[in-house]
Amino acid sequence: MPRLLIISPHFPPVNAPDMQRVRMSLPHFVDAGWEIVILTVQDNEPLAPVEPDLLATIPGPVRVVRAPVFSRNWSRYLGLNNLGLRTLPYMYAAGRRLLATEAFDLVYFSTTQFVLCALGRAWRAEFDTPYVIDLQDPWLSNYYELPGAPRPPGGWKYRFAHGLARVLEGWTLRRAVHVLSVSGHYLTTLRERYPWFGESAGSVLTFGAPDADFLVARHQLAAAAPLLPATRSLRIGYAGRLGPDMRPALDTLFAAIARFKDAPRPFELFFFGTSYAPAGEGVATTTELAAHHGISHLVHEKPARIGYIASLRIMLETDLALLLGSEDQAYSPSKVYPTLLAGKPTLAVAPTDSVLEGKIHELGGAALVTFDPAGAGAATSAQQLHEVLTAFAARPAAPLGSVPSLGLIEREYSAAAIARRQLEVFNILITRARIAPPPPGASEYWPARPPSA
Repeated sequence: MPRLLIISPHFPPVNAPDMQRVRMSLPHFVDAGWEIVILTVQDNEPLAPVEPDLLATIPGPVRVVRAPVFSRNWSRYLGLNNLGLRTLPYMYAAGRRLLATEAFDLVYFSTTQFVLCALGRAWRAEFDTPYVIDLQDPWLSNYYELPGAPRPPGGWKYRFAHGLARVLEGWTLRRAVHVLSVSGHYLTTLRERYPWFGESAGSVLTFGAPDADFLVARHQLAAAAPLLPATRSLRIGYAGRLGPDMRPALDTLFAAIARFKDAPRPFELFFFGTSYAPAGEGVATTTELAAHHGISHLVHEKPARIGYIASLRIMLETDLALLLGSEDQAYSPSKVYPTLLAGKPTLAVAPTDSVLEGKIHELGGAALVTFDPAGAGAATSAQQLHEVLTAFAARPAAPLGSVPSLGLIEREYSAAAIARRQLEVFNILITRARIAPPPPGASEYWPARPPSA
């Protein structure tokens, strides 16, 4: 029975986006006969929401080991809230104990707390256990260095995190046996950045669809009070991050919405969980832009994080679901599949040549309006969006865009399909490690490429 140690500092009952891939794959890993140990943290004061319902989705055979974390009651005096840094020495010690006393075929890092991925190299130096890194976001991002990009947030914290990423990314990836990435753009960037990061070093593995989670969401929908208010307007619901990189998409959307502000039945927009702030905190990101377009009374935002199941319920309750693209064209929004599976009319506003545009072309299920990230043709994009919204307002119950390829989603992008591809890669890596480990001093990546994920 293969044994896999998964490093996921966020884990139920805490809900955070970067643990969803692991959580959805676990039942399929267990069904395939793998023995799974999760190394996570015991954080009694998490910044992310606590959602006990998620515990029911974890298979019984999965063993969960929780490492301590340095309390924010003390770390806040240093201006330090980052979970990875607060638990780094504890996770190192806990992982070292596991690897010293038990045999694991592979260590799998699936987290956006990237500093913890560096533990893979430290543990491999001592125990020679191969490790895989899953890039759900870029570790070292150059977004804020691009022409026209906004100033980076966070002041010295951003500079510190960016400097740490510059030091640790290449050092850590150099000894990883493979890199999984939700976007092929991330792998291309790594190949341009590091000459030793060859074609065989990484595979693309998109996010999966939370097919089983909708059963929980639909049950809650029938038993709990609605999250979206009843209104005579047409409601557009969105749950998820709204960073500065998504402002062009919002600008295009708001310009079109403004044309309906005096209509007998206007559109109202409801944004939830737009920041990573805990409940009761966070700053609205839509206020200034909504005022600029004269639609402040039609835009409602709750920036504090919301639960994962609650985000699915918003997709089920809304009249029109929304997908927003980013100026970072490599950005792969994890909400594409759940939004399409919710079965509601869907609007996608995406930059040209972006991952989101490609996904809608592939899967259908949404009316797609594209825009130039550089700002050219903004009026044309807003006019196209106005036409889409006009058609929807005339027939809200009619399909919007092409019919979604639900069979393709189930076959290629369901949680089961994504888990199967993960295990295909893991099995090849484990087999190679047993048969032909790389000689000392050779490239740490094996020359043959695992099957494309």
